[in-house]
Amino acid sequence: MTITHQRPTEALDLISRDLRALLIKDVRKDWPDLTDETGERGVNQMVAFLAAGTVTDSPLTPSLRVDLFWHRFLQRTVPYVAFSRSLGVDYIHHVPEDGAGADPEEGRAAMAATAAAIKAAGFEVDPEFWPGMGAADCSQCHAGCTDSPVNK
Repeated sequence: MTITHQRPTEALDLISRDLRALLIKDVRKDWPDLTDETGERGVNQMVAFLAAGTVTDSPLTPSLRVDLFWHRFLQRTVPYVAFSRSLGVDYIHHVPEDGAGADPEEGRAAMAATAAAIKAAGFEVDPEFWPGMGAADCSQCHAGCTDSPVNK
């Protein structure tokens, strides 16, 4: 499989203005007080998370806030598949971990590893969206789900 490595600005441009607005509108169904500005930042963090997952073999774990955006994006299968393919993979799978515990220490370690992978991929990490780095809620997703590791 060939992986197309996108520079961060190119990866962020893979989500059109119209799709961004639609995803923000969708996320507002779960987060009613979401502002447009915070929504834009949320889309950017979701893109950074998904793009970083295509350049590492380690599973990455979304924060609760990033996961809200990811779940809504997954429901829009046509643009989601096109986005995945534009990153050089057929599909970025959402992999729930059955029976995973809500161990806060494991959650912090998973968030730190994910933030490090996002930075290593050349993206900025917005502290409001990642526990331990700012104001984001602790992730239910370490109790949990991950992206699918990419076989290179």
